Amino acid sequence: MTGVHLVVPAGIDDPGRVSGGNRYDRRICDALRDTGWTVSEIAAPGSWPRPGREALGRLARSLDAVPDGATVLVDGLIASADGEVLVPRAARLRLVVLVHMVFGSDTVAEAEEAAVLTAARAVVTTSEWTRSRLLDRYPLPPGGVTVARPGTDSAAPGPQRTDGGRLLCVGTLSRIKGQDLLVSALADLSGPTWCCRLVGPPDRDPDFSGFLERRIAAVGLGDRVHLAGLRTGADLDAEYRDADLLVVPSRTETFGMVVAEALATGLPVLATAVGGIPEALGSTAAGPPGLLVPAEDEAALSAALRRWLADAALRDRLRRAALLRRETLTDWRATGERIGAVLRAVVAEPDRPHVRGPG
Repeated sequence: MTGVHLVVPAGIDDPGRVSGGNRYDRRICDALRDTGWTVSEIAAPGSWPRPGREALGRLARSLDAVPDGATVLVDGLIASADGEVLVPRAARLRLVVLVHMVFGSDTVAEAEEAAVLTAARAVVTTSEWTRSRLLDRYPLPPGGVTVARPGTDSAAPGPQRTDGGRLLCVGTLSRIKGQDLLVSALADLSGPTWCCRLVGPPDRDPDFSGFLERRIAAVGLGDRVHLAGLRTGADLDAEYRDADLLVVPSRTETFGMVVAEALATGLPVLATAVGGIPEALGSTAAGPPGLLVPAEDEAALSAALRRWLADAALRDRLRRAALLRRETLTDWRATGERIGAVLRAVVAEPDRPHVRGPG
């Protein structure tokens, strides 16, 4: 049996701090254990990716307690901002970095992120789009950067209704997720009856959430657009099954786990063509299981919504494609096996010369 130490942000199981990255980390811990790995979790408190000195010191002490030659998989939210701790320890430990997103220079210094990634034995990304961004930005060997896309759970498909008016948007209420763009696009719609549920925690960005509420009221959509709050587990599954269309108006997205989750229930998707979303959407023999529009284009988003509501043949075609795409989605075990293969290759590498301690 092979062991790995997995460094994750503290609180990944906190229901009040749900995020795609946290859910990915938890499912990977479970999948690695299911495939025979011994996983030792190291929870790293701190405001990552902007940690304070105390958070860096605590993580350094945790890593110094890990035996020489151990394999350590570090969440990129921590790793990209933690060069001063990780780089000196990279010779002693078999370091692998799991990159959910590539940070901009306003969040993490590129030189620090580059130092960590080049010191790692291997890098795992959650989308091909992210992998391409890393290889464009940093001098990493392509063979050392592996894609392990998020998995999905099998889910029963939702009912096939004749109308398409039940719209759903899932994601933390924030500017990045673009709910303000969706509200503006919906304000331009008239004609068929529709409603839209915005599902996601409102407390990560209270200023934006307040703005969104005021915007909904200002455009007269208070009876059609509903802020449903956080939903997880069976409650979130029910939201997907009760909807006719998932709308993802994100300004940026490294993969778009909600896209795959919706498709797992046979739910078509209307999304912005940013980041890894086209990759998550995929295609089928019947065509793509949804519609893509340019980012930050309210007119294009509104036009696509209008088309969806007015065109029954389009709705039927996209629903058929979504049911086909449902059958080709990766499960979490396969994701865990892919990461496990990277870890086994790292374990098989010869030791590097090192000096015990932080360097």
